[in-house]
Amino acid sequence: MASYGNGQNGLELGIQKPAIGSSTGLEPNISVASRCPRLELAMVVTRAAALLMALLSMSLMISAKQRGSFIIFGIQIPLYANWSFSDSLESLVGISAAAAAYSLAQLLLIAHKALKKVHVVPTRRYAWMLLAGDQVFAYAMMSAGSAAAAVANLNRTGIQHTALPNFCKPLPRFCDLSAASIACAFGSCCFLAACAIIDVIWLSNL
Repeated sequence: MASYGNGQNGLELGIQKPAIGSSTGLEPNISVASRCPRLELAMVVTRAAALLMALLSMSLMISAKQRGSFIIFGIQIPLYANWSFSDSLESLVGISAAAAAYSLAQLLLIAHKALKKVHVVPTRRYAWMLLAGDQVFAYAMMSAGSAAAAVANLNRTGIQHTALPNFCKPLPRFCDLSAASIACAFGSCCFLAACAIIDVIWLSNL
């Protein structure tokens, strides 16, 4: 109920003003980040694809083992090919495992935040951390895949002007599995690079 009186400010109404700092409709509701379902879905899909490609690269390379033989100067020489005999192939397995673990951890964090119904990328600092991690693992997968591809190409072509033959003829399964593993490694690199692009889009929206 309003009361009238002759106060210092003239006509005075008995209406209480909202206290400073109280949460009323007069104050703007400022959010840390805006929800973008399509961007969140793209993040989940690309990280799941990166995880799948990294796991395939690791498992295919671990399965790359075969025994065979070839004839050189009329002498039959037994062969045994194993991914663990090459430092480059071992590096590909290790980096693929690390990239798979990183992608899985990010997917679990996204699922945890989705269950809590909070923002997937709440702050710019978190987006910068994602961008750095995605770029590091994308470059690592590209480097490991390139080194492994050089070894696989040498096995397939042999060394010119020497008696070293094409090892892929007596060891076709080993070479095919190695090639498939390297292809999956480059695929994982591409999906991690796509994750980095999505991180940049998040940064532009924050």
